[in-house]
Amino acid sequence: MIQVRYFARLREELNCESESLEQVADIRTLMKQLAARGGKWAEFFAEGELILVSVNHEMADPGVAITDGDEVAFFPPVTGG
Repeated sequence: MIQVRYFARLREELNCESESLEQVADIRTLMKQLAARGGKWAEFFAEGELILVSVNHEMADPGVAITDGDEVAFFPPVTGG
């Protein structure tokens, strides 16, 4: 199992702070599974959408492998004004 955490706007709009999911091969595969839930999930996790990801507190790209016990965190891009 992996622990998946959502932060900021993602947490608010998906109404989910964290969840445990079955391990998948990599971040890209996980994002496709999340997008398949439809609705807001599809909007945030559709391929090509800008989203930041970390694995075990280290920033990662979609091709990074996920192993059992990993923590994956998703963040919206930081904006300022």
